[in-house]
Amino acid sequence: MFIGHWAPALAASAASRKAPPIALLFVGAQLIDWAFFALLLTGAERMRVTPGISAMNPMDLYHMPYTHSLLGALGFAGAVWLGRSLVLRDVAGGLIGGAVVLSHWFLDLLVHVPDLTLAGSPPKLGLGLWNHPAAEMPLELGITFGALWWYARVRRPALARVLILAGVLLALQAINWFGPVEPQVTPGTSYLAFFAYGLATLAAWWMGKSERQPT
Repeated sequence: MFIGHWAPALAASAASRKAPPIALLFVGAQLIDWAFFALLLTGAERMRVTPGISAMNPMDLYHMPYTHSLLGALGFAGAVWLGRSLVLRDVAGGLIGGAVVLSHWFLDLLVHVPDLTLAGSPPKLGLGLWNHPAAEMPLELGITFGALWWYARVRRPALARVLILAGVLLALQAINWFGPVEPQVTPGTSYLAFFAYGLATLAAWWMGKSERQPT
């Protein structure tokens, strides 16, 4: 799951006027992966390239006890809820933001081969849709662009900006699915991920600035 992680951010913004700004929701939706790639740079979490580990993704995510355990995801979600509640006195927005953060783990559960955990140690979990491209690919595109359509219908941003965000997401996903694969994990792996997440978030922020639905 890549761009599909932003579907809950778009859906949350469409569903509630109390939702945080769309750019913040985009950060929240991928907060767990922002943290993972940061920890990858330090060696606290690890992955390696293992061709054939799944049909769609050669990344062997063999050590992610902090970011991709359910306990860790709950910790990130709770921190978002607590921070927004205490700093901005926005309990509802904090709950929505926390739910978007937590959605990341459950979407990963659908697609990952068993590499997720409940609390950082086995058993490892994952339903493995990455081994079934005919199911995973339309699912990811469907939830992402279905949520974008809903968001656009409710929030009424400028159509051109919606289309630009859609193009950015589609291009990022195409590169993820069909682009060349690095033979090994390097610091550049993390920097490339940060660039992709940042680009999508920037496009979402720009789109959100044109919303015409009162919040």
